[in-house]
Amino acid sequence: MAEEEILFDVTDGVGLITLNRPKALNALNLTKIRAMDPQMRAWARDPSVRMVLIEGAGEKAFCAGGDVRKVYDAALADDQPTIDAFFREEYRLNRLIKTYPKPYVALLDGITMGGGVGLSVHGTLRVATERILFAMPETGIGMVPDVGGTYFLPRCEGGIGLYLALTGARLKAADSLYVGVCQYHVPSDKLEALKGALRESDATDATDVEVVVKGFHEDPGMASLAAVRADIDRVFGDVESVAQILERLEAEGTEWAAKTKALLLTKSPFACLATFQQMMAGAALDFDACMELEFRVAPRITRQFDFIEGIRAVLVDKDNAPKWSNASLAEVDVAVVEGLFAPRPGDEITFDEI
Repeated sequence: MAEEEILFDVTDGVGLITLNRPKALNALNLTKIRAMDPQMRAWARDPSVRMVLIEGAGEKAFCAGGDVRKVYDAALADDQPTIDAFFREEYRLNRLIKTYPKPYVALLDGITMGGGVGLSVHGTLRVATERILFAMPETGIGMVPDVGGTYFLPRCEGGIGLYLALTGARLKAADSLYVGVCQYHVPSDKLEALKGALRESDATDATDVEVVVKGFHEDPGMASLAAVRADIDRVFGDVESVAQILERLEAEGTEWAAKTKALLLTKSPFACLATFQQMMAGAALDFDACMELEFRVAPRITRQFDFIEGIRAVLVDKDNAPKWSNASLAEVDVAVVEGLFAPRPGDEITFDEI
């Protein structure tokens, strides 16, 4: 009998969700989403459940992202209903986590990217272990950083959010705390003790839960981004275009700037322009409006050439050498980018309260 892809358990008032596809780095698919959403709603109404924890099986990943290979297959098959269903249900789950009435704690032990970020960053607390690798790498596959990235990335301090969104920079434990996507660092060999302490506690609200978690926190060391924070803010802060970012990087004349420019130039120009517009819009929108915007953009951008090519290069042929539709930002048809953000009359995403 096939093993369940997602597991649920309640012990001493603590509901535990385990993403259970370790061989697939616990990638998020519709099966998981369709099991997790109703279970969380049931726990929200159950007075015997005090809080919810979520973790990933194995030692490599919390959740390495959404199952974009399935979206790729649907795009090739011209199956728009499947594409829409994936994003609609995923974003509804993200919103459920954001508005959850009980403490929701994510234990990020290993790779946490894309869809895995959406399962964690909107909750009450994120706990990083020394194995965390946190990123929103979507511009490298012709996509935008969705699952609520429209909301949380523009709210990072200074230019950090835009830097993470465009470059897909990967953060380890110290940096994940530095930028605010995680609040605590607990070594992986202490996670079982932490879970036990939460079960033994009588914590029912965020403040009490945080007291327990804080007791296991250990200093993750110096954040590498701290040394280049001023550079990031100078280049990515208060900026009017991606082209201006590249100009600023060129003018900096530092090793960091040269590496960052080279990294940006490997990303899809089309996706970078879409991501920039997304970040500018998200800064002024509330959470629900950000998710509505994402549901306009994501199902459309996955039908674009660069998404198909990005998935081919990264997940299908695995040559990591995508040939983007545009060789430079100047070649991108801005009207096509604008079209991603157009309303979907009669088919906008809606949300159900718990």
